Amino acid sequence: MSNSSSMPQFLLLAVADRRELQLLHFWLFLGISLAALLGNGLILSAVACDHHLHTPMGFFLLNLSLTDLGCICTTVPKAMHNSLHNTTTISYTGCAAQVFLLLFFVATEFYLLTIMCYDRYVAICKPLHYGTLLGSRACAHMAAAAWTAGFLIALLHTPNTFSLPLCQGNALDQFFCEIPHILKLSCSHSGYLRELGLIVFSACLIFGCFIFIVFSYVQIFRAVLRIPSQQGRHKAFSTCLPHLAVVSLFISTLFFSYLKPPSISSPSLDLIVSLMYSVVSPTLNPLIYSLRNQELKDAMRKLITGCFSEAINSPSSACYGPH
Repeated sequence: MSNSSSMPQFLLLAVADRRELQLLHFWLFLGISLAALLGNGLILSAVACDHHLHTPMGFFLLNLSLTDLGCICTTVPKAMHNSLHNTTTISYTGCAAQVFLLLFFVATEFYLLTIMCYDRYVAICKPLHYGTLLGSRACAHMAAAAWTAGFLIALLHTPNTFSLPLCQGNALDQFFCEIPHILKLSCSHSGYLRELGLIVFSACLIFGCFIFIVFSYVQIFRAVLRIPSQQGRHKAFSTCLPHLAVVSLFISTLFFSYLKPPSISSPSLDLIVSLMYSVVSPTLNPLIYSLRNQELKDAMRKLITGCFSEAINSPSSACYGPH
C-alpha cells in the first residue's frame, strides 16, 4: 500500500468471533449508549429547566454532558452496527471523521474539567470574588475557549495522521479509529515522528492543565480543612471529590492509551483502556456528579416527577419538564 489515499477502508477489531457473542456485544453497547443518553439528557434538561442550576457549575456541567454525548455517539454506533451485521469495516472517510470528532470531544472535555476545577477553587478559596471571576460573560468565554481548543487539537492531528503513507495493511486492533493504531500502519519514519511529536506536544498541554488541577486541589483541601464546622467540610468535599474522581479516571486512561510504550501494548489491554476514556467515563459522569450534588439530584427528581405527572394527566401532551 503506497499511500493512504488508495486505501478504501480500515478493518476494526472484531470483539468476538461467535455470532452469539457479537449480538451480546451489540446489546451491551446499546445498554451503555442508552444509559449515557438518559443520564446526560437528564442533566441537560435539569440544568436548562431549573433556575437553581443556572450557575457557573451548572453551565459547565451542561457543556460536559454535550461532550460526553459526543464521545458516545462518535464511537458506539459504528461498533454496534458492525456487531449487528457481522462486519468489521469502516470507510477511510468514516475513520478520519471518527478520529477528528473523538479528538474534538475528548480534548474539549478535558479543558472543561480543568475549568470546572478552577470554578471549585474560586468557590472555596476565593468566595468573595466568585461573582466577579466567574460571571456569565467569563463563563461563556471560558467554555468557548475550551471548545475552540478542542477543535484546534483535532484539526492539528487528524490531517497529519491521514496524510501518512500506510503500508502495514489496514487492520486496526481497536473497535474504533484511534491515532496510535493508525500510526502502527505507517511506513513513513519522518511522518511517524512528526505525529508522535504532535502527540507529545498535546500531552504537554494536558499535563500542564493536570499540574494546574493538582495545585488547585492542594489549595482547595487546605482551605476545606480550615473550615470549622464538620458539615461545611463535608459539603465542600462532596462537591470536589466527584470532579477529582472524573478527572483521575479520564486522564489516567487517556495518557496510558496514547503514551504507553509499544512493548506493553496488547489488543485486550488497548481495548479496556480505550473503553474507559471513550465510553465508560462519559457514561459514568452523570452518575458521579448527580450522586454527590444535592441540587442536581433535586432538579432531576423534579424533572422526572413533572414528566410522569404530565404524562399521566395528559398522555397526548409533550413533556417539557417542571415549570
